[in-house]
Parts: sequence; structure tokens; C-alpha cells
Amino acid sequence: MEEKSTFRTDQIMAIIQPFIVPVLAIFTSVIVGSIFLLAYGFNPIDAYSGLLDGAFGSNRRIAKTILNTIPYIFGGLAVAFAFKGGLFNIGAQGQLFMGAISAAYVGFVFEGLPFIIHMPLAVLAGALGGAFWGAIPGFLKAYTGAHEVITTIMFNYIALSFVGYLVSGPLKLEGSVIAKTPEIADAAKLPFFGTGELGLHYGIPLAILVAFIIYWLIWKTPFGFELRTVGLNPSAASYSGISVKRVTIFTMAISGLLAGLAGTVDTLGLIHHFEPSFNLGYGFDSITIALLAKNHPLGVILTSFLFGAMSAGSTRMQRASGVPSEIIQVVQALILMFVAAEQLIRIMYRLRSQEGEGLQLSSGWGAG
Repeated sequence: MEEKSTFRTDQIMAIIQPFIVPVLAIFTSVIVGSIFLLAYGFNPIDAYSGLLDGAFGSNRRIAKTILNTIPYIFGGLAVAFAFKGGLFNIGAQGQLFMGAISAAYVGFVFEGLPFIIHMPLAVLAGALGGAFWGAIPGFLKAYTGAHEVITTIMFNYIALSFVGYLVSGPLKLEGSVIAKTPEIADAAKLPFFGTGELGLHYGIPLAILVAFIIYWLIWKTPFGFELRTVGLNPSAASYSGISVKRVTIFTMAISGLLAGLAGTVDTLGLIHHFEPSFNLGYGFDSITIALLAKNHPLGVILTSFLFGAMSAGSTRMQRASGVPSEIIQVVQALILMFVAAEQLIRIMYRLRSQEGEGLQLSSGWGAG
């Protein structure tokens, strides 16, 4: 009986062990954030109460939190997947833009298509738009050695300028004073489910399904083994017969596909047109989400929900306590800092270091 009890305890500890440091990082960031609030004359209890009320205070606010979570899940998966292959994808924002504009274009340019064709076609277009934009830095990395951090940052700016040109010129809604595309056809929109203020579109089950698919792809398939092997040691992977170039290109393409879906679900499910200002920030927040989840696809769901709640509750926090909504960005930055400085958290809370558990932030072939 004692052996069974010990075995169960070990199993439980094995499950919760990966979450200890991220949870403590969040807790520490809240405490340090409270010190910032006190230093500027704000009441932390009022501020965080307003944040929670804004995120969960009513059915409508809960729905907003969940809707905010959806693109974060896709973006976090994009960055986490690249990490597993030893690549630091800083270009999720640009890939998101390319996916969103592709989905919007297919959504409004084709008329008369039935829902069963039009909506999946628009989703596919958005996914392929992001995949194409992610594959280019992957190709450059594989065949020229160009560092993916540099190329993906550059491609962010190229994407922003390109979609800015499109929505200000050939794809701009006629008569609109702001740069945006026409509204997509009803047949291209993601349908909603639920009733009243708890209405949600089908992007949420899609995001959860994709997270499980990515988990399966990484851990249960031959490609996933190759992906992880290249991420850990590309030289050993090459020596064992794995095509490092092929894995690199496919990794960045799939990462871009996931980021493209982040923009696609918002375009087809929420705003029903493409407007660059609406999607700003998702791609960059996705880096923090992936790191906080320790690059685990299922952990991304939980950390995305956290960021969705902070995003949804920031306005209410500002109104309830007078705290600038930018304080949320400070808390997010603190979370990233404490997650990145994992050893600092372990020292502060006297946790034993686990071999191989440290978070690798270096980009290039060694990250992941």
C-alpha cells in the first residue's frame, strides 16, 4: 500500500512539476505589479478586482475573455512549435497579418458560394497565407544560414507595409475613411454557438482541436521526433539521416500556418473584415504565452486564457480604479522576465533545479 501511495504521489508531482515555476512567476509578477501600483498611488486590490470583474464579471465579459483567448492560442502554438524545432519565430505578427488579409480577401471576393465551401476555403486561405510567410524565413535559414530572428523581424515590417498598401489601395472598402477591406460574405463567417451574452464562434473548439493536433504531431509522429531532434542537436540529427533543411522549412511553414490562423479566426469570426489596427500585438504577446507555457501545446491553452482575461479586463480595471490599462503590459513584461529568469524564481522560493528543465531562450539551432 505504501508503495502504491508513493507511486501516486510521484505521478502527481510529475504532472504539477512543469507548472510550478510558471505559476510562481505569475504570482511574483502580480506582487511586483502591486508595488508599482502603490508607488504611483493606486490601490492594488481595487485594480486587480476591477481586472477580474472586467474579465469574469458577467456572461458577456466571460465571452469576451474567451474570444480574446482564441487568437492567443494559435499565436502561442506558432511560437511554441518553432521553439521545439530550435527556431525562434519572432515573425508571428507578420504571419498573422498575411493570414488575416488572405482570409478576408477570399471572404469578400467570392460571392454566391455556399457556406460549406466558402467558410472552409477562407480558413484554408488564411492558413496558407501564414504558412507561405513563415516558410520564406525557413528557406533562408536552411539554404543561406540567415538567422531566423533577423529575417522574421524584417518580414514583420514587410507584411505590415504590404497589407497597409492593400487596405489603403486596391482592397480598401470604397467610401471608408479608414483603411480596411469590405466585409466578408455571410457564407464565409465562422458561425456562433451559445445563447445570449455567452455567444461564441467556432474558433474556440477549432483552437483547442489544433492544440491537441500539434501535441500529437510533436510527440506521437515521426516528423515530431525529427523536429525535436533537430531542435536539440541539428548535427546529430543530420548524422542520423534526418534532413535538417527539410525539417527547418516545414517547421517554419507550420509555425506560420498557426500564426495565420490567429488572424483568420478574428477576421472570419469577430470583425468580419481586415483592419490592421485590430490585430496589432497578438503576434508579440504570443512569444510570452509560449514561454510561459514552456512550449507545451496544451499549456498554451491555459496561458492564452490568462492573457485573454488580462486583455478583456484591462478596460474595466482602468474605469474602476483609475489605473492606466498599460499596467497590464507591465504585468505581462514582468511575467516574461520571471519566466525567463527561471533560476531567480527557484532561488526566491527555494526550489530545486531540475536537470534539463531550464528554459532555453537562445535562438537559432540550440533553442527549444
